[in-house]
Amino acid sequence: MKVTYKDVKADILSKITNGQWPPGSLVANEVDLAMTYGCARATVNRAMRELAEEGIIERRRKAGTRVRMTPIRQARFDIPVVRDEIIQKGAAYRYTLLSCISQPAPDWLRARLDLPAEAKALHLICMHYADGVPYEHEDRWINLTALPKAASASFEEIAPTEWLLSAIPFSEVEISLFARSAEKSLADYLDCTVGDPVFTVERSTWWRENAVTYVRLTYRPGHRLTTRY
Repeated sequence: MKVTYKDVKADILSKITNGQWPPGSLVANEVDLAMTYGCARATVNRAMRELAEEGIIERRRKAGTRVRMTPIRQARFDIPVVRDEIIQKGAAYRYTLLSCISQPAPDWLRARLDLPAEAKALHLICMHYADGVPYEHEDRWINLTALPKAASASFEEIAPTEWLLSAIPFSEVEISLFARSAEKSLADYLDCTVGDPVFTVERSTWWRENAVTYVRLTYRPGHRLTTRY
């Protein structure tokens, strides 16, 4: 009988709840668990990802996976497609690629994503519009070591998020939400006043411990983010 991710998840959860794997204990890596359960690593990965999303375990790159000392409820932030957001609002969507440059990854990006010194990245600047009004400014970096085919992709017609979601899955996401003051170049893109408070989302994604992308998304004053979990 084929082992499913639900079977793996249920067994791991059982070990945690019955005290076999107590709070704070280190969980075996995905390769070893796949051998134990006689399934593919991807099956274990999905089970572990859901347990992490539910606040049962905590996964840290290079530090391994541990049972949380105190299970928590976590808000889930799906990776949205801005085209869908705008269309769902009943507005017409338009996308513009402002620049696309392949270059050595800058020091700050290598430090942030733990990239090697020789890493190269694709830097894209894009704008998204709703009924012709600026909606989202996108400043994105793609790690070409993890995703070399991005260098030859055409981002004139398809936005980076849509392309990435079809090109590679993600196993870990880090998201930061904050307000900042719009500098002149950003204010020009978003058609707002210099110094206006603008809502910003910074997001980094990994696939199997390889950093894939870092993006900074900035919205006009008054933008609202809603999530359900």
